[in-house]
Amino acid sequence: MMYPEYLVAPMRAELTNAGFEELKDADAVKNAIESEGTVLVVVNSVCGCAAANARPAARAAVTYEKHPDKLVTVFAGMERDAVDAARNYMLPYPPSSPSMALFKDGKLVHIIERHQIEGRPAQMIADNLVYAFDQYC
Repeated sequence: MMYPEYLVAPMRAELTNAGFEELKDADAVKNAIESEGTVLVVVNSVCGCAAANARPAARAAVTYEKHPDKLVTVFAGMERDAVDAARNYMLPYPPSSPSMALFKDGKLVHIIERHQIEGRPAQMIADNLVYAFDQYC
């Protein structure tokens, strides 16, 4: 089911205004993830845990001095091909919205799934990402 664009536009902007590039098709996802270096992929969502936890955590983490070379996002419930492509790179982890995955040279090296986002403070999630950035970026 697609959400009305007017509903998701402010949710998209929370990440794009923080420097994330929105990917809207499978080719864009492939080109971003399979590139050299590090890429953080955020699967954005309309749910409450995306609003209260995931997006604020992602925005906070990328202000850290050591962060991925590329910041990208796809939106669950909107651009299905892009989301499916991103999730295929996240296998064997099941589809999860919201979620965040860090790739290095095209390989998944760290993932935060919805069950690790729900009910956790944004700063705790941001700290998890920063720890991964220290290891891989």
